[in-house]
Amino acid sequence: MALIVHKYGGTSMGSTERIKNVAKRVAKWHDAGHQIVVVPSAMSGETNRIIGLAKEIMAQPDPRELDMIASTGEQVSVGLLSMALQAIGKQAVSYAGWQVPIKTDSAYTKARIESIDDAKVKADLAAGKIVVITGFQGVDEQGNITTLGRGGSDTSAVAIAAALKAQECLIYTDVDGVYTTDPRVVSDARRLNTVTFEEMLEMASLGSKVLQIRSVEFAGNYRMPTRVLSSLTDPLMPLEEEANSGTLISFEEDTNMEQATITGIAFSRDEAKITVLGVPDKPGIAYQILGPVADANIEVDMIIQNQSVEGKTDFTFTVPRGEYAKAMAVLEGSVKAHIGAASIAGDTKVSKVSVVGVGMRSHVGIASQMFRTLSEEGINILMISTSEIKISVLIDEKYMELAVRSLHKAFGLESA
Repeated sequence: MALIVHKYGGTSMGSTERIKNVAKRVAKWHDAGHQIVVVPSAMSGETNRIIGLAKEIMAQPDPRELDMIASTGEQVSVGLLSMALQAIGKQAVSYAGWQVPIKTDSAYTKARIESIDDAKVKADLAAGKIVVITGFQGVDEQGNITTLGRGGSDTSAVAIAAALKAQECLIYTDVDGVYTTDPRVVSDARRLNTVTFEEMLEMASLGSKVLQIRSVEFAGNYRMPTRVLSSLTDPLMPLEEEANSGTLISFEEDTNMEQATITGIAFSRDEAKITVLGVPDKPGIAYQILGPVADANIEVDMIIQNQSVEGKTDFTFTVPRGEYAKAMAVLEGSVKAHIGAASIAGDTKVSKVSVVGVGMRSHVGIASQMFRTLSEEGINILMISTSEIKISVLIDEKYMELAVRSLHKAFGLESA
């Protein structure tokens, strides 16, 4: 049969009872003749607890030591799951990322996978064992434990699936698939049976929390079929029914794309806006502002530069809200005086809302419909960015849910 990779999130691993249910589900797939590799997250809340302890010791924990302790949550999970599988008669073996090994660079807390040695795993699979591997972590060239950033277990799972040339990677989570938007914001949001890789990549990058963006990038780069489905269903449900549930990330655009103009509305509360005012309008100024920010390992998203007035301009960009203080410190510390900026202003009470859909390629008027809808609700647009299949706007945080609901209705995404 096929080689399948299962990934289970923290909620799925949230108690010993749920871990036993995961074991039953994995055993069902193994009984059907499949080779199974499982990548579990730490138990729900465990990573936050560990990081909280670190911050009680040190306000800004050393990144290397933080990775050392943050990686332990997954190590507990793989051991418990292997025991649960053994308790129901299955041969199972667990590995930490450094034991496989999963090789990464040395960017602690945000490491990137460089290679995976699959020899040991393949040998165990050939021997009929179920292999359980920690997500979220790896090891650098110097032998230091590294972590891949929050949500990194998704990335681990898809990368392992790609390395092993698995038939499919199943991402089990506490939701039953990808929706047109967050059902907690829009009650009549609709689950999608399929979503293209491009759409999922945009939705992940724009704030959808169903999949971590780097996992989607791996899926796309290696054309790894990936399915999002629920782990909260009956673990003994018929295999065929489960295998066709949830949302499949496809690599072929839907033949009905002409009718499906917009696939979903994505949003992110995790935004902060920074404006560097009164900077000289000259070649290289963007690099002089954003270069030090990038060197501090801070991700920049939306960018806008105002029209020059008497040789001066304002430069605005957004960063994750959690890195706002760090970014401001970088700018105030060395950049402001170096470039001769008048001042630096910031706002952490902003959100990003986006419309996403491959159908935008063959339809005109999407932007005007989006802007008209927001205008009718009295919502002011602070920044705009676009790609071939998405339009994003930055707005005041207090209007975010109103914007999402209004756009979801305007584009006809409600349940049938």
